[in-house]
Amino acid sequence: MKEKTKAKRKGIHVIIYLLLSVLIILSIMYIINFFSLKQEAEEQSKLLSAIDIYEKEGTKEVVQNVSKDGEEKHEETTIAENAEEQKEETERMLQVKELQGQNADIIGWLEIENTNINYPVLQGTDNSYYMTHNYKKENSKNGAIFLDANYNWNIPSNNLLIYGHNLGNGMMFQELLKYEKESFYQEHPTIRFTTTEEDAQYEIISVFKSRVYHKSEKNVFRYYFFLNNESEEEYNQFVKNAKNASLYSIDATANYGDQLITLSTCSYYVEDGRFAVVGRKIKN
Repeated sequence: MKEKTKAKRKGIHVIIYLLLSVLIILSIMYIINFFSLKQEAEEQSKLLSAIDIYEKEGTKEVVQNVSKDGEEKHEETTIAENAEEQKEETERMLQVKELQGQNADIIGWLEIENTNINYPVLQGTDNSYYMTHNYKKENSKNGAIFLDANYNWNIPSNNLLIYGHNLGNGMMFQELLKYEKESFYQEHPTIRFTTTEEDAQYEIISVFKSRVYHKSEKNVFRYYFFLNNESEEEYNQFVKNAKNASLYSIDATANYGDQLITLSTCSYYVEDGRFAVVGRKIKN
Protein backbone atom coordinates (compact mmCIF):
# COMPACT_ATOMS: atom_id res chain seq x y z
CA MET A 1 0.00 0.00 0.00
CA LYS A 2 2.81 2.38 0.93
CA GLU A 3 4.56 1.68 -2.37
CA LYS A 4 1.36 2.48 -4.27
CA THR A 5 0.96 5.70 -2.32
CA LYS A 6 4.57 6.70 -3.04
CA ALA A 7 4.14 5.86 -6.72
CA LYS A 8 0.95 7.93 -6.83
CA ARG A 9 2.66 10.89 -5.14
CA LYS A 10 5.59 10.56 -7.49
CA GLY A 11 3.21 10.59 -10.46
CA ILE A 12 1.50 13.71 -9.12
CA HIS A 13 4.88 15.40 -8.64
CA VAL A 14 5.88 14.54 -12.19
CA ILE A 15 2.64 16.00 -13.52
CA ILE A 16 3.15 19.16 -11.44
CA TYR A 17 6.74 19.54 -12.69
CA LEU A 18 5.58 19.07 -16.28
CA LEU A 19 2.84 21.65 -15.85
CA LEU A 20 5.28 24.10 -14.28
CA SER A 21 7.76 23.50 -17.08
CA VAL A 22 5.12 24.13 -19.72
CA LEU A 23 3.98 27.25 -17.87
CA ILE A 24 7.55 28.57 -17.68
CA ILE A 25 8.15 27.87 -21.39
CA LEU A 26 4.88 29.58 -22.37
CA SER A 27 5.73 32.56 -20.16
CA ILE A 28 9.16 32.91 -21.76
CA MET A 29 7.62 32.67 -25.24
CA TYR A 30 5.05 35.32 -24.32
CA ILE A 31 7.70 37.68 -22.97
CA ILE A 32 9.88 37.22 -26.06
CA ASN A 33 6.89 37.76 -28.36
CA PHE A 34 5.74 40.80 -26.37
CA PHE A 35 9.07 42.57 -26.60
CA SER A 36 9.54 41.53 -30.23
CA LEU A 37 6.21 43.08 -31.23
CA LYS A 38 6.88 46.15 -29.12
CA GLN A 39 10.28 46.62 -30.73
CA GLU A 40 8.73 46.31 -34.19
CA ALA A 41 6.03 48.88 -33.36
CA GLU A 42 8.64 51.25 -31.94
CA GLU A 43 10.69 50.80 -35.09
CA GLN A 44 7.72 51.94 -37.15
CA SER A 45 7.18 54.85 -34.80
CA LYS A 46 10.80 55.98 -35.11
CA LEU A 47 11.02 55.41 -38.84
CA LEU A 48 10.22 58.96 -39.84
CA SER A 49 12.93 60.56 -37.74
CA ALA A 50 15.46 57.96 -38.84
CA ILE A 51 15.77 59.28 -42.37
CA ASP A 52 19.02 61.17 -41.99
CA ILE A 53 18.89 63.16 -45.19
CA TYR A 54 15.99 65.23 -43.92
CA GLU A 55 17.15 66.16 -40.43
CA LYS A 56 16.36 69.73 -39.53
CA GLU A 57 19.70 71.29 -38.85
CA GLY A 58 23.23 70.71 -40.07
CA THR A 59 22.18 67.99 -42.48
CA LYS A 60 24.27 67.71 -45.62
CA GLU A 61 24.18 65.34 -48.51
CA VAL A 62 27.00 64.41 -50.86
CA VAL A 63 26.18 65.00 -54.50
CA GLN A 64 28.37 63.13 -56.93
CA ASN A 65 29.15 64.88 -60.19
CA VAL A 66 31.38 64.02 -63.09
CA SER A 67 33.57 66.80 -64.46
CA LYS A 68 34.27 67.32 -68.14
CA ASP A 69 37.59 65.54 -67.87
CA GLY A 70 35.89 62.45 -66.48
CA GLU A 71 37.03 62.93 -62.88
CA GLU A 72 34.48 62.52 -60.13
CA LYS A 73 34.01 65.38 -57.70
CA HIS A 74 31.86 65.72 -54.62
CA GLU A 75 29.98 68.77 -53.50
CA GLU A 76 28.28 69.23 -50.17
CA THR A 77 24.96 71.00 -50.26
CA THR A 78 22.44 71.48 -47.51
CA ILE A 79 18.95 70.10 -47.78
CA ALA A 80 17.66 73.64 -47.38
CA GLU A 81 19.46 74.59 -50.60
CA ASN A 82 18.08 71.59 -52.47
CA ALA A 83 14.56 72.32 -51.24
CA GLU A 84 14.47 75.94 -52.37
CA GLU A 85 12.21 75.02 -55.26
CA GLN A 86 9.85 73.20 -52.86
CA LYS A 87 9.13 75.96 -50.38
CA GLU A 88 5.51 74.84 -50.06
CA GLU A 89 6.57 71.40 -48.86
CA THR A 90 7.24 70.86 -45.17
CA GLU A 91 10.06 68.68 -43.95
CA ARG A 92 7.64 65.91 -43.03
CA MET A 93 6.03 65.96 -46.49
CA LEU A 94 9.46 65.40 -47.96
CA GLN A 95 10.06 62.58 -45.49
CA VAL A 96 6.82 60.85 -46.53
CA LYS A 97 7.94 61.11 -50.14
CA GLU A 98 11.23 59.47 -49.18
CA LEU A 99 9.42 56.66 -47.37
CA GLN A 100 7.42 55.89 -50.49
CA GLY A 101 10.69 54.82 -52.06
CA GLN A 102 10.68 51.93 -49.57
CA ASN A 103 7.01 51.02 -50.04
CA ALA A 104 4.69 52.74 -52.50
CA ASP A 105 1.73 51.78 -50.28
CA ILE A 106 2.83 54.37 -47.70
CA ILE A 107 0.41 57.25 -48.23
CA GLY A 108 1.11 59.36 -45.16
CA TRP A 109 2.17 59.72 -41.56
CA LEU A 110 -0.12 59.89 -38.53
CA GLU A 111 0.79 61.40 -35.18
CA ILE A 112 -0.95 62.35 -31.97
CA GLU A 113 1.56 64.37 -30.02
CA ASN A 114 2.86 62.95 -26.72
CA THR A 115 1.43 59.48 -27.38
CA ASN A 116 2.73 56.27 -28.95
CA ILE A 117 0.58 56.96 -32.02
CA ASN A 118 3.29 58.04 -34.44
CA TYR A 119 3.32 55.77 -37.49
CA PRO A 120 3.38 55.54 -41.27
CA VAL A 121 -0.06 55.00 -42.82
CA LEU A 122 -0.49 52.55 -45.66
CA GLN A 123 -3.24 51.78 -48.14
CA GLY A 124 -3.51 48.34 -49.70
CA THR A 125 -5.80 46.88 -52.33
CA ASP A 126 -7.94 45.37 -49.56
CA ASN A 127 -8.49 45.80 -45.83
CA SER A 128 -6.89 42.50 -44.84
CA TYR A 129 -3.27 42.65 -45.94
CA TYR A 130 -2.00 45.29 -43.51
CA MET A 131 -3.80 43.68 -40.61
CA THR A 132 -1.10 41.01 -40.73
CA HIS A 133 1.83 42.82 -42.41
CA ASN A 134 3.99 45.74 -41.34
CA TYR A 135 5.14 48.70 -43.43
CA LYS A 136 7.96 46.54 -44.84
CA LYS A 137 5.37 44.01 -46.07
CA GLU A 138 6.69 41.49 -43.55
CA ASN A 139 4.34 39.16 -41.67
CA SER A 140 3.53 40.76 -38.33
CA LYS A 141 0.93 40.33 -35.58
CA ASN A 142 1.17 44.08 -35.07
CA GLY A 143 0.03 44.72 -38.60
CA ALA A 144 0.24 48.36 -39.66
CA ILE A 145 -1.82 51.53 -39.48
CA PHE A 146 -3.78 51.62 -42.73
CA LEU A 147 -6.32 53.68 -44.64
CA ASP A 148 -9.48 51.98 -45.87
CA ALA A 149 -8.78 50.50 -49.30
CA ASN A 150 -11.99 52.02 -50.68
CA TYR A 151 -11.04 55.61 -49.92
CA ASN A 152 -11.05 57.60 -53.16
CA TRP A 153 -8.37 60.28 -53.28
CA ASN A 154 -10.08 61.98 -56.23
CA ILE A 155 -13.20 62.96 -54.30
CA PRO A 156 -12.86 65.98 -51.96
CA SER A 157 -14.50 66.49 -48.56
CA ASN A 158 -14.41 62.85 -47.61
CA ASN A 159 -13.56 60.83 -44.55
CA LEU A 160 -10.08 59.37 -44.07
CA LEU A 161 -11.02 56.12 -42.34
CA ILE A 162 -7.86 54.73 -40.73
CA TYR A 163 -7.57 51.44 -38.86
CA GLY A 164 -5.07 50.02 -36.37
CA HIS A 165 -4.89 47.13 -33.93
CA ASN A 166 -5.59 47.57 -30.22
CA LEU A 167 -2.52 45.82 -28.79
CA GLY A 168 -1.87 44.95 -25.17
CA ASN A 169 1.68 46.29 -25.42
CA GLY A 170 0.41 49.86 -25.76
CA MET A 171 1.49 50.23 -29.37
CA MET A 172 -0.39 50.91 -32.63
CA PHE A 173 -3.91 52.22 -31.78
CA GLN A 174 -4.15 50.95 -28.20
CA GLU A 175 -3.83 54.47 -26.81
CA LEU A 176 -6.91 55.63 -28.70
CA LEU A 177 -8.94 54.08 -25.89
CA LYS A 178 -7.51 56.68 -23.51
CA TYR A 179 -9.85 59.17 -25.22
CA GLU A 180 -12.61 57.56 -23.19
CA LYS A 181 -11.54 60.05 -20.52
CA GLU A 182 -12.35 63.66 -21.33
CA SER A 183 -9.18 64.81 -19.60
CA PHE A 184 -7.10 62.88 -22.15
CA TYR A 185 -8.98 64.56 -25.00
CA GLN A 186 -8.33 67.97 -23.46
CA GLU A 187 -4.60 67.20 -23.39
CA HIS A 188 -4.59 65.74 -26.93
CA PRO A 189 -7.25 67.62 -28.95
CA THR A 190 -5.60 67.36 -32.37
CA ILE A 191 -4.39 64.76 -34.85
CA ARG A 192 -1.60 65.38 -37.35
CA PHE A 193 -1.80 63.66 -40.72
CA THR A 194 0.85 64.28 -43.36
CA THR A 195 0.91 63.23 -47.01
CA THR A 196 3.15 64.32 -49.87
CA GLU A 197 0.52 66.94 -50.68
CA GLU A 198 -0.11 68.50 -47.27
CA ASP A 199 0.85 68.55 -43.61
CA ALA A 200 -2.49 68.96 -41.87
CA GLN A 201 -3.88 69.23 -38.36
CA TYR A 202 -7.30 67.85 -37.45
CA GLU A 203 -9.25 68.96 -34.40
CA ILE A 204 -11.23 66.19 -32.72
CA ILE A 205 -15.02 66.60 -32.86
CA SER A 206 -16.22 63.27 -31.47
CA VAL A 207 -15.08 60.23 -29.48
CA PHE A 208 -17.38 57.23 -29.23
CA LYS A 209 -17.80 53.51 -28.68
CA SER A 210 -19.49 51.39 -31.29
CA ARG A 211 -19.57 47.87 -32.68
CA VAL A 212 -19.96 46.01 -35.95
CA TYR A 213 -23.70 45.76 -36.49
CA HIS A 214 -25.59 42.88 -38.08
CA LYS A 215 -27.27 43.47 -41.43
CA SER A 216 -30.66 42.93 -39.85
CA GLU A 217 -30.18 45.81 -37.37
CA LYS A 218 -31.90 49.01 -38.42
CA ASN A 219 -31.41 52.66 -37.51
CA VAL A 220 -27.86 52.17 -36.23
CA PHE A 221 -24.75 54.26 -36.84
CA ARG A 222 -22.41 52.30 -39.09
CA TYR A 223 -19.61 54.85 -39.07
CA TYR A 224 -17.27 52.39 -40.77
CA PHE A 225 -19.28 52.64 -44.01
CA PHE A 226 -18.76 56.38 -44.42
CA LEU A 227 -15.90 57.09 -46.82
CA ASN A 228 -16.89 59.10 -49.87
CA ASN A 229 -20.09 61.01 -49.23
CA GLU A 230 -22.53 61.09 -52.12
CA SER A 231 -24.44 64.14 -50.91
CA GLU A 232 -24.41 67.00 -48.44
CA GLU A 233 -27.22 65.28 -46.55
CA GLU A 234 -25.17 62.11 -46.10
CA TYR A 235 -22.18 64.12 -44.88
CA ASN A 236 -24.25 66.11 -42.40
CA GLN A 237 -25.96 62.96 -41.12
CA PHE A 238 -22.58 61.36 -40.41
CA VAL A 239 -21.41 64.41 -38.45
CA LYS A 240 -24.71 64.54 -36.54
CA ASN A 241 -24.52 60.85 -35.63
CA ALA A 242 -20.88 61.16 -34.58
CA LYS A 243 -21.65 64.15 -32.35
CA ASN A 244 -24.67 62.41 -30.78
CA ALA A 245 -22.63 59.28 -30.09
CA SER A 246 -19.75 61.16 -28.45
CA LEU A 247 -18.90 60.08 -24.91
CA TYR A 248 -18.72 63.72 -23.85
CA SER A 249 -19.55 67.12 -25.26
CA ILE A 250 -17.00 68.66 -27.66
CA ASP A 251 -17.62 72.18 -28.95
CA ALA A 252 -15.76 71.69 -32.23
CA THR A 253 -17.83 70.37 -35.14
CA ALA A 254 -17.62 69.98 -38.91
CA ASN A 255 -19.52 71.57 -41.76
CA TYR A 256 -20.12 70.22 -45.24
CA GLY A 257 -16.91 70.59 -47.21
CA ASP A 258 -14.59 69.99 -44.25
CA GLN A 259 -12.18 67.08 -44.66
CA LEU A 260 -12.75 64.46 -41.96
CA ILE A 261 -10.54 61.81 -40.40
CA THR A 262 -11.74 58.81 -38.40
CA LEU A 263 -9.38 56.61 -36.39
CA SER A 264 -10.86 53.22 -35.59
CA THR A 265 -9.73 50.28 -33.46
CA CYS A 266 -11.19 47.27 -31.65
CA SER A 267 -12.68 47.64 -28.19
CA TYR A 268 -13.58 44.64 -26.08
CA TYR A 269 -16.39 46.10 -23.98
CA VAL A 270 -18.81 44.10 -26.18
CA GLU A 271 -18.45 41.46 -28.87
CA ASP A 272 -17.12 43.05 -32.09
CA GLY A 273 -16.76 46.33 -30.21
CA ARG A 274 -15.10 49.35 -31.79
CA PHE A 275 -13.70 52.66 -30.58
CA ALA A 276 -13.53 55.67 -32.88
CA VAL A 277 -12.13 59.20 -32.85
CA VAL A 278 -13.34 61.67 -35.50
CA GLY A 279 -11.63 64.92 -36.43
CA ARG A 280 -12.02 67.68 -39.00
CA LYS A 281 -9.18 69.38 -40.82
CA ILE A 282 -8.25 72.80 -39.50
CA LYS A 283 -8.23 75.30 -42.33
CA ASN A 284 -5.07 77.36 -42.70
